[in-house]
Amino acid sequence: MPPAPLLTTSPTSAEVARKAGVSRTTVSFVLNDVRDRGISEATRVRVLAVAEELGYRPNIAARTLAGGASATVGLVMPQAAHLYDDVFLAHLVGSINEACHRAGLKMLIESTDGEGREPGGFVDLVRSRRIDGLVVVNLRRSEHDHLRQLAAAGIPLVVLGSGRDGTGDFHTLGTDNHRGAMLAVNHLLDLGHRCIAHVGFAPSEFHSVSGRESGWRDALVARGITPEPSWVAHADISAESGWHATRALLARGVPFTALFVGNDTVAFGALRALREAGRRVPDDVAVVGYDDLPLAPFAAPPLTTVRTDPIRHGREAMEMLLALMAGQGGEVTHREIGAALVVRASCGAEREMRA
Repeated sequence: MPPAPLLTTSPTSAEVARKAGVSRTTVSFVLNDVRDRGISEATRVRVLAVAEELGYRPNIAARTLAGGASATVGLVMPQAAHLYDDVFLAHLVGSINEACHRAGLKMLIESTDGEGREPGGFVDLVRSRRIDGLVVVNLRRSEHDHLRQLAAAGIPLVVLGSGRDGTGDFHTLGTDNHRGAMLAVNHLLDLGHRCIAHVGFAPSEFHSVSGRESGWRDALVARGITPEPSWVAHADISAESGWHATRALLARGVPFTALFVGNDTVAFGALRALREAGRRVPDDVAVVGYDDLPLAPFAAPPLTTVRTDPIRHGREAMEMLLALMAGQGGEVTHREIGAALVVRASCGAEREMRA
């Protein structure tokens, strides 16, 4: 079923924007005297003149009720509960919140799951006229059509955690998940491992999860190894779910000597499961995670991982969104932040280098 059409915007702010030839967000910035948004003095004068001509008066409460700009950015994630489990996400949210404060904006956190909610629930967030722009984290493939609809309607929108594939209708930012995974798996292959299992940090419907899984698979295939379906298990964001997923791999009797885990939070659970099963790391199983969280060097043993930067992700996502909110979007873009392998003790390479 196609997404429901968006509700029409209130004519109050839309009429000012339409007659002045600018976005509603630009109208909001001008009427609230928000500076440093790249709005020229000529545009500012024109918006004020049109507002005066139409008898429009800047009143935040009245404008919000009427459906106008609210100086609020919506941060949308699959489940708000992930904030309790995913350390990467917590750092990302903190970075976005800090950028909002600097810009004089409020941040509203919304989830698209939960009781009675369907994928694409952020469409309702826009319908309710509570936000001026959206940052979407951990896009699911089922939500593409909803985001395309929002982008086509001119809603400022940045999607985090997605690659270039299939997202050409809206602005995206993230690491190359496929390449980052290949870095990790190629490192394990170079250490001599051939049966390398994989624990995805969430279900494969998420772009970042499927990207890392495909990188794992392609790295193996490139070395002449055909991965079996039994080599893969999926967690659900938390360390506990990583513990369960790794126990499932062990219960299947998969003879893996190395494990690539989709993120560090889940890897902490995997390390516990291996320890409880009497599998020594890295002597019996080499482990590599993803994200390089601040806790990674303090794991037992210290965790080899792929470094990303959630604080930079949040900062650059807000830079992109603020430009869109100021009407400076231009062509749809994908901004990529590089990833690098950080070698520690959990893969066994540190010991070999010392030897």
